[in-house]
Formats: sequence, structure tokens, C-alpha cells
Amino acid sequence: MAHPEESRVRLPQLKLDELLEELQARINAARGTQKRVHSLLEAVLSVGRELDLEQALHSIVEAAAVLVDAEYGALGVIGPDGRSLSAFHTVGVSEARIAEIGPFPEGHGILGEVIRHPAPLRLEKIAQHPASYGFPAHHPPMNTFLGVPIRVRDQVYGNLYLTEKRGGAQFDEEDESVLSTLAVAAGVAIDNARLYEDSRLRERRLLANAEISHSLMSGSGRSEALKLIAERARELMGSALAAVAIPLGAGASLSVEIAVGMDADAHRGLVLPPAGTLMGLAFAAAAPVASEDVQRDERVSPEPPRFDGLGPAVAVPIGTGEGGPRGVVLVARESGRPVFSGKETEMLQGFAAQAAIAMELADRREDAEQIAVLQDRDRIARDLHDLAIQRLFATGMTLQSAGRFIEHPEASERVLRAVDDLDETIKIIRSAIFGLRSRTGGPDDGLRARVMRVVGEETPVLGFPPSVRMEGLLDTDVPREIADHVVAVLSEALTNIARHAHADRAQVVLTAGGREVSLTVSDNGVGIPPGGRRSGLRNMAERAEQLGGHFDTSRPDEGGATLRWRVPLPDA
Repeated sequence: MAHPEESRVRLPQLKLDELLEELQARINAARGTQKRVHSLLEAVLSVGRELDLEQALHSIVEAAAVLVDAEYGALGVIGPDGRSLSAFHTVGVSEARIAEIGPFPEGHGILGEVIRHPAPLRLEKIAQHPASYGFPAHHPPMNTFLGVPIRVRDQVYGNLYLTEKRGGAQFDEEDESVLSTLAVAAGVAIDNARLYEDSRLRERRLLANAEISHSLMSGSGRSEALKLIAERARELMGSALAAVAIPLGAGASLSVEIAVGMDADAHRGLVLPPAGTLMGLAFAAAAPVASEDVQRDERVSPEPPRFDGLGPAVAVPIGTGEGGPRGVVLVARESGRPVFSGKETEMLQGFAAQAAIAMELADRREDAEQIAVLQDRDRIARDLHDLAIQRLFATGMTLQSAGRFIEHPEASERVLRAVDDLDETIKIIRSAIFGLRSRTGGPDDGLRARVMRVVGEETPVLGFPPSVRMEGLLDTDVPREIADHVVAVLSEALTNIARHAHADRAQVVLTAGGREVSLTVSDNGVGIPPGGRRSGLRNMAERAEQLGGHFDTSRPDEGGATLRWRVPLPDA
């Protein structure tokens, strides 16, 4: 019988080596699995700690690339339509390369395949899939692919896309399992971040509402309240620009009264027609109107240039009662930013409701002030009639009666002359009483409305609508006499453009500020010929000189002509 020790000696050395290698492989696999599980747990904890949504999305795609050892990773957020991507977060591609590639993908090809069929997708070669149609220029080469959907409360929020597993290997079932597990944690993290963002937004909105309400109740003017509303709307909605426009006259045009943020000067004071503008569409429809890209929206005219660098925009009417909207508030984001959601549009409608309250309160204060002025005028007129005129009349009668007893001819003549002077004084006072009791004209008699009437009358002759911008307290600071000259000069200038300039574009800028009213009219026509007729220009210059002002013309480098008419305003 062989000794056990001898049996062990006879065991083939090769078999023992194989067993040791298999054991080592299993130990390494176990360690690898343990390490990967540990990495997965760390990734889950990492993305779960993020409360800022944008940072959470970036952390998720970074963790996914590390877990499956992918060279490139991306997280695409599905847009409101459920068919395309509204945002795209990447790792592994430099900013310079992204700029060379161009716009982020919209969700076609392989990326769209995961959107249409929200289930894990593994590919050995992207180009071999029927949905693939290649990459844009400057895009890095990609072959292996792994995509999994991210669900938030049973709704697909977006997809994780991983490509090019390092070392030339293929993505396997374990990679898919790990990435699917991370996607579940990512859904929870995204949901938490959105809830946190909503709570913060609600808190900031309540604070803004309180601030606006305090401003309204404290008696702030309409402009101050509207500016505060525009500023808070821009901040809370993450917008680059916010603007408020009100109708002029009977509502044929909208005047941008408030503009804050990016290129606000390009909007402030603009007079916009209802057609060809986002604000005009919202005003006419008395309902919100949104645009995914206001620069390329066919409904929005490119003239005058005002939306450079801006993309998504939404406009909502201010007040929608029986009298129609009282104005429009618009917000716009920079190009490439997400479009405004339905929830954000509702928030903007809340700000528009506050703007309607501000305008209503301002109108009521103005009515109360006007009633107080009219009542004071009536009191003064009544006192003049009942007291001053009666006493003057009685004095005149007394002098006339006394004149009969004066024997000196010169003295008698002087008394009679005094009686005539009293009669004339009574006529002057009665005229003043009539003026005090007369009512001023309506809003259509203001300088802004008169300017728009002139522009409307000249537009058919010009063949195109001029761009109009008006700033300052034109209806209150500019006296009627000066306003009449402004209207006459504007009419003359537009008529000259129609007759002689051969232009297809004109701009009118009217401002009141710095104790001066200034009118600038420019066009892109042939300019003012040296030997041309000057009667119209001479009339404009004489009107300016009559009011102590100045008038000049110039020819810009780009051609055409520019007329500047400026006169000082009287001290208040």
C-alpha cells in the first residue's frame, strides 16, 4: 500500500500549477468585483450628495465613465417633446474640440435609438447599427457603445451614453448591470436636485412677491414697480433679458418702457408694431407666446436688430380683462440655453399679474391726483366768479356812478378809463375761469401718440415702417408748443425721405432728458445732395432757432443721412 506522502509526490506538477492559477484568477475576480462594487457605492453616494441639478448631471456622467472604464461619456436630457435632446453634458471631449464639432446633438441616430426605445443598448461597432449615420466633422472616432435610460418617477428623464471602452475591450453584461444600477441612483439624485431647486425657487419667488407687494403698497410709481418686476422675473427665470411694453394710443403699437439685462439699451424705448414681434403676438392673442430661438423665428422680424446672442424667449400679456391686455412682459435666455417650460411660463404669468396690479394702482393714483387738481381748479374758478368778479363789477358800477358828480373833465375821463379797464379785467378773469373748468385731452393727445400717428400716416408713402424709439417723460415734460414743433419736424423729415432719399430703412429716435428734447431721424438712402432744395431743412432749422435750440445734418460712414433737432425744455 502506497504511503499518502508518496501520492502527493506523484501528483503532476502541471495540474497543481493550473489549480493555483485558477484560484488566483478567482481571487482577483472577487477582488475586482469587490472593488467595482465599492466604486459603484462611492459613485452612488457622490451623485446623491449633489443638490445643484447641473452639477448633479455632470457628476453622474463622470461617475459612469469611470465605472465602465469608458473614454467618452455623455448624459442627454430629453426635451419636452419626448423625441429630442434639450441638453447634453459630456466628459472626455475638450472644450476646443466641442467648439470645432459645432452644436450638440439633438437626438438623432444611435442617440435617438435609446430615446425611442428606452432600454440598455450595447454595440460592438456603432457604424454597424441601422440607425447610425456617421459623425460630424472633427468628431473623435467611436466604435464600442453602451447606453442606458435614466428614469425619474417612472418617466424617462434622459440617457447615459458611454463609448470607447479603454484597452480596446468590449462593454459586457457586467458593465451594463453596473451602469443600469448607477442610472437608478442617478434618477433619485436628479429627482432630489429638482425638488431642492423647486423649493429654493419657491422661496425666492415668495421673497420677490413680498418685495414687489411692499413696493406697490408703499406708493412707488408705475415705472419703478415695473422695473422691479422685470428684474425679479429675469433673476428667478435665469434669463438674460427682461422687458415690459405698453400699448400706445389705441394699441396700434407697443412701446418698450422697461428693459433690464443683456443689451437692454437695444430694447428700451423701441416702438414695436403688433405684427412681426413676439410681444405683439402675445398682445394680440392675449395669451403667452413662446419661441425656441427668437433670432431664427419666422414670426419675428429681424429689424430693428435687438436679439443678438439670445435664443429661447417667452412673452405673456399683462392683464386679460374686458379691456384687453394692458401690456406685455418678455424674458429671453442666451442662445443654447433650455427653452422655457410650462411651469416657468406660469411663473412669468404671475409676474405679469403683479405688473397689471402696479399699472392699475398707478392709474388710480393718477385719477385721484387729477380729480384733486380739477376740484382745486373748480374751487378757484368758483371763488373768482363769486368773489373777485362780483367785487370788480360792483367797483366799476360805483366808479361809473361817481363819475357823474366829477366836474373836472380830465378827472372824469380818468374815472371812465378805469371803468373800462375793470371791464377788460373781468373779461380776462372770465376767460381764465373757462380755461380752469375745461378738461384736457385724452391719452391720444400725448406726444408719443402724436408721433406714432405721424409715422403711421407716412408709412404708406415711405413703403416701409420706420423703426421708432422713444425715451423719457415725453408726455409730461415736453410742453404743447414744443410738441407741436416736434411733430412738424418729424413729418417734414419723413416726407423728405419718401420723396428724395430712395431708402428702404429709416429710424426715428425721440428722447426727453437732461432738460432737452432731441429728435433724430436717419435713413440708408442716397444722402442729402449738395445742390438740392433746402426749404424743408431751413424750416426745421428755423423752428429750432425759434426755441433756442440747434439743428444739423450729417452723412454716416455707412451712407444715408442723419438729421438731429434739439431744443431746451423750460424749467419746471
